[in-house]
Amino acid sequence: MWRAEYVRIEIAPDTPRVATIRIDRPKLNPLDSHVQAELRQAAQQVTANPDLRAVVLYGGPIAFAAGADIKEMAALSYTDMVQRSGTLQDSFTAIARIPKPVIAAVTGFALGGGCELALCADLRVAAADARFGQPEIKLGLIPGAGGTQRLSRLIGPARAKDLVFTGRMVDAEEALRIGLADRVVAPEEVYPTALAWAAELAAGPAFALRAAKDAIDRGLETDLATGLEIERAQFAALFATPDRSTGMQSFIEHGPGKAVFD
Repeated sequence: MWRAEYVRIEIAPDTPRVATIRIDRPKLNPLDSHVQAELRQAAQQVTANPDLRAVVLYGGPIAFAAGADIKEMAALSYTDMVQRSGTLQDSFTAIARIPKPVIAAVTGFALGGGCELALCADLRVAAADARFGQPEIKLGLIPGAGGTQRLSRLIGPARAKDLVFTGRMVDAEEALRIGLADRVVAPEEVYPTALAWAAELAAGPAFALRAAKDAIDRGLETDLATGLEIERAQFAALFATPDRSTGMQSFIEHGPGKAVFD
C-alpha cells in the first residue's frame, strides 16, 4: 500500500481493515530523524484511509525499537536539538493521534525512543522476553519524545520516576504488572495476537471507537469537569451516526452484542 525506506504499511488479505505500520531498519530499528519522518508519514496515511479501522505498530520479530540513533545524536548541538526536538515529538504524536485503535506488538527491546513509541499506542502486546526502559538518564539526558509525560500518565508518576531516574530495564512480567504491557505472550505469538486483537476492534463501530479514544486521550490532558464535557459532547454526537442506529436497532431486534457494523 505505502512504502518508504525504513517504514512501510502492510495489509494482510484476511484482515483488510487492519494496517500494520512496520519498522524495518537493521539491526534493531534505531529511530533516527529519517525513520521519525517516515513514521509521521505512515500515521498520516492510515489516518486518511477510511477503509482502515485499526493499526498494529510492529518492529519485526527481533526488536520493536532499541531507541534513538545515539551516533546521530552525539553530533548535535543545543541549537540543533532546539530545532529537531519539536519534529521528534511531532512524529511520535502523529502515531498517538491516529483516530483508530493502535496496538503495539513489542518484541525484543523497546528502549528509549522505542519505549516512547510503544507508549503512543493504545494497547501493547509484549513478548515474554521483551524489555522496556527509558535509559536516557545514563546518557545524561531525559526522555524527549514523550517518556516523562505518557509514561507517568500510563503507570503513575512514582513508577515512571523509578524507570526514568534509574534508567533500568523492565521485563515483560513487570511491565504487565505495572500496566506498561497489556498482554504477554510467547515471542512468536506477539504479532499474530496483536493482529487478531486489532481485527476484533476493526469490526467494531468506527465512529464510536474514534469518539472513545478522543474522549479518553483529551480527558487525560485536562481537569475532570472539562473531561466530562468532552465525554458528553462525544456521547451526544454519536446519536447522529450510523453506528448508533445499527447498534441500537440490532439490540432491539436480536439482543445485545450481535450488531454488525459497516
